[in-house]
Amino acid sequence: MHETLSCENLTLAYRDGERTTYALRDVSMSLPPGKFYGIMGPSGSGKSSLLYLLSGLKRPTEGKVALGELALSHLPDPELMRLRRTRFGFVFQQPFLLTYLTALENIVVAAPQPSAAARQKAQELLESLGLATMTHKLPSQLSGGERQRVAVARALINEPEILFADEPTAALDQTNGHRVIEALAAWRTKGTVIVVTHDAGMLTGADEILSLRDGRRVEPQG
Repeated sequence: MHETLSCENLTLAYRDGERTTYALRDVSMSLPPGKFYGIMGPSGSGKSSLLYLLSGLKRPTEGKVALGELALSHLPDPELMRLRRTRFGFVFQQPFLLTYLTALENIVVAAPQPSAAARQKAQELLESLGLATMTHKLPSQLSGGERQRVAVARALINEPEILFADEPTAALDQTNGHRVIEALAAWRTKGTVIVVTHDAGMLTGADEILSLRDGRRVEPQG
């Protein structure tokens, strides 16, 4: 049973001498499972910081993050790392594929065991993302959109409860961007999807859009 991801009074501050800069300030929200959430805001609004805090990639200065009753912000580093590997999936702005591995191998390498079953599952993911003919291609032989879809497949190989994506379409054209978003959004039938973007056009199918400005959550206008 998948659980609700939530945060309470979440703050991320950086200190430089006597000066304190807030990347995120006093943000609270609850994200029930099985939905596609978009996090919107201008550059510097704190949207990527929020994603990093929700996913345990960063620890908050104040406040807490919880997955159900489990307080992520209080977990020791080894347990937090295990949680990210077993229950979360990540897609970033750049695909970060290993250049010497094929598309299939780049997915299998993220599986707990590089077994025949993992290879079969990776092949099925490639097919579902329209990449059936790209199995044995190296990243240098793929377009930007194809590389990003391979990164999506890699994030899905362990069937994550929550799929986090940070500006996954920023380096893509509109057509390839929408293909990647469609692939991510489809995962809401199996888990929670959280996508950070500055492009509202990429969130037309989102169940809920969370807006940030200057590190604080704001209600969308109109």
